[in-house]
Amino acid sequence: MFKRILSLGTVLVLLLGVSVAQGAEKKVAIKFFTGKVETVEWMNDLIKKFHAENPGIVVEQEYQKDASNVIKVKFASGDIPDITTVWDQGFADQGKYLDLSKETRWWSRVQPSIRELCTDLRSGKQFRIATNMTMAGIFYNKKIFSELGLKEATTWEEFKNNLKKIKQKRPDVVPMFVGGKDSWMLGHLIEFMAHGAVKQKYGTMGSRKAFLNNDAEKLAFDASGGPMETFAKRILELKEEGLFNNDFLTATYDNQLEAFATGKAAVISQGMWALSGILEKNKAIKDNIGFAPYPPIMDGTKPVILSAEDSAYLIPAESKHKEEAKKFLDFLFRPENLKAYSEFLKAPSAFTDVNADWGPLKDEVAKALKKGVNIGFTTEAPPGFSGDDAGRMVQELYTGRYKTPAEFAKAYKAAWDRAWNAARR
Repeated sequence: MFKRILSLGTVLVLLLGVSVAQGAEKKVAIKFFTGKVETVEWMNDLIKKFHAENPGIVVEQEYQKDASNVIKVKFASGDIPDITTVWDQGFADQGKYLDLSKETRWWSRVQPSIRELCTDLRSGKQFRIATNMTMAGIFYNKKIFSELGLKEATTWEEFKNNLKKIKQKRPDVVPMFVGGKDSWMLGHLIEFMAHGAVKQKYGTMGSRKAFLNNDAEKLAFDASGGPMETFAKRILELKEEGLFNNDFLTATYDNQLEAFATGKAAVISQGMWALSGILEKNKAIKDNIGFAPYPPIMDGTKPVILSAEDSAYLIPAESKHKEEAKKFLDFLFRPENLKAYSEFLKAPSAFTDVNADWGPLKDEVAKALKKGVNIGFTTEAPPGFSGDDAGRMVQELYTGRYKTPAEFAKAYKAAWDRAWNAARR
């Protein structure tokens, strides 16, 4: 009898041991959805380090090129990520993002100006927290400019004449290379050049409110001689002069970086996020990269330069693993990790306790910020009309779908209004 009891007890202990072991093996999977192609590999390495310290949590990173549209499908289908880099004003209005305003352990370390840029105008809350500051403008080959006696342009005519001289004197070099297949880059041209005219006229807060409220008078998207018509006119000018690469519509982001890094392109439109990719392709070019504001597209306006928040992270309100998501962000926000992130991105950190040697363009950027009106991203664009959508309209402009710049401007306003009105229903 004693042996039978002992045997039964042994079985129970063994079963209990198996149960404990199975519990120990159970892990929480966090879905991290991103549209930042530049950081995918770096983030995978960080995730491995996080796993080593947190064996009970698995972070699964998913990258999508058209992330701003893919996330709409995810929210609609219930495939909710736990962390994302994709901001959408409409989703904020619908309460789709978790309020991070009270996460003082993070915000107490962030530059006040970056917290202001991360503040939602409608609610006054912070749904996203940015790790870095970024700048975007005109990258140019200093050696080519020096050899041809060219100076940074402060007007549109100066900019176009620089490109024309490059074409004339250096026929083996593309004056301005655009990776037009990746529509987000064309969307950036609208954000920085066309929207830039609105942003400098009304200032940061004034323009953000104009975009958010679709203030037609201030935005003037379809106005004769307005920012959108003028933008379309400028793009077509450069096309007609043969100042873009021949494969404008099929060239990719990677093609653009390759052309610039190897000296086959004199000018590109890019941000600090592209610097690491350029240097990976040719480290020797680091002392030969110039950086300048975008030339004004409209007479009477000034050059502009993007100076904004970068690498912002959000937690969807419907995430099933909010605490685990915060734990991963805690890990990412460690000073040593943010230092490595900043030096990889070649962009300054938004956190005050991070001292990073973020890249060879620090002095170039400092000078450029003083030469141009500092503007931000168009974060208040209506849902349903992303930067990729705007970029696809530029592709259509390039192929001749719109007969005139005025027709493009009217189509742009119509697309913007449709998205804005749909979001308010």
